[in-house]
Amino acid sequence: AALRERWGLLDILVHAVAYAPREALAGGFVESTSREAFAIAHDVSSYSLTALARGAAPLMQGRAGSIVTLSYLGAVRSIPSYNVMGLAKASLEANVRFLAADLGTTQGIRVNGISAGPVKTLAAAGIAGFRKMLSRVADVAPLRRNVTLEDVGNAAAFLASDLASGITGEILYVDCGFSTVGMHFPLEREG
Repeated sequence: AALRERWGLLDILVHAVAYAPREALAGGFVESTSREAFAIAHDVSSYSLTALARGAAPLMQGRAGSIVTLSYLGAVRSIPSYNVMGLAKASLEANVRFLAADLGTTQGIRVNGISAGPVKTLAAAGIAGFRKMLSRVADVAPLRRNVTLEDVGNAAAFLASDLASGITGEILYVDCGFSTVGMHFPLEREG
């Protein structure tokens, strides 16, 4: 209601919220995943996209709107200590596909996700071994570096723009190619 009053219409919605209780992100998956932590992680990290899309859709009526969310490789691969967040991100990625089918068909709204590589953020500080993860990704990714906030922001700007008008229901990996590597061989050093 406040957005409608202030701006009237909406072209872009960026969903960038995720959460799981700290204790659910430590130790093994089975021992750390309580019913309560599971429900909280899914509610905050996935259902919130549906709730925001429901609220934004009327403001995007007739505007070819774009909704973009943020995911992570843990949605499709097991990542140490990511635990229940991996399941919540898998739910989020399925949510992208279902919202894209529903909102695209009925209102022409595009819905996409960005699976970003690890980035130093406040949320990442809660993941055990995060510094090791950054180092490993930089060693293995084809671009031999970690993704930056600018890399992710540029991808979001693209997906939100008319340049991506034919893209919906997709998860775009912005991870310097890390997700494409199945095995890593160290570069041989000359000299």
